[in-house]
Amino acid sequence: MVGRTDYYPHFFTATILQWKYLLQTDKYKDIILESLRFLAGQKRVVVYGFVIMPNHIHLLWHICEGHKREAVQRDFLKYTAQQIKADLVKNHPDVLEHFKVVAKDRQYQFWERNPLSIECRRLPVLEQKLHYIHHNPLGERWRLARQPEDYRYSSAGFYHFGKSEWDFLTHYLG
Repeated sequence: MVGRTDYYPHFFTATILQWKYLLQTDKYKDIILESLRFLAGQKRVVVYGFVIMPNHIHLLWHICEGHKREAVQRDFLKYTAQQIKADLVKNHPDVLEHFKVVAKDRQYQFWERNPLSIECRRLPVLEQKLHYIHHNPLGERWRLARQPEDYRYSSAGFYHFGKSEWDFLTHYLG
């Protein structure tokens, strides 16, 4: 594994197109969570931490051996986009129009291209990223919770209380 950067944990950030607040809706947050649950269940990733914000997500995950980081990220973003699009087509066609793009390979786009993925080779870096993830909802711009563990769509409660409704999470210390 040494030398194979795909097998270090990564801090991953994906943003909704033009920073639109598409993820304010809980059902779209749930699509992201179900996708993470699926990927973890299929042993494609180990998820150490996450937060779902109104217009972006942060993950701290480890791509499992035998899988390519780029492929897992692509599949995750593609699946979540397809599920969100299906709901918008059925229930909110007016909102769907805000994601129309002029592109050769798609009619609609939900995620910005080129998501950020930072390798976490050392434990202090991983812990700093996890702290950042958990405190993101408390930021001046967001004010989504008073304490990190109060924000439901985050792994902070898992680390604070030692339990969580997110059964796909794994503690970063094993």
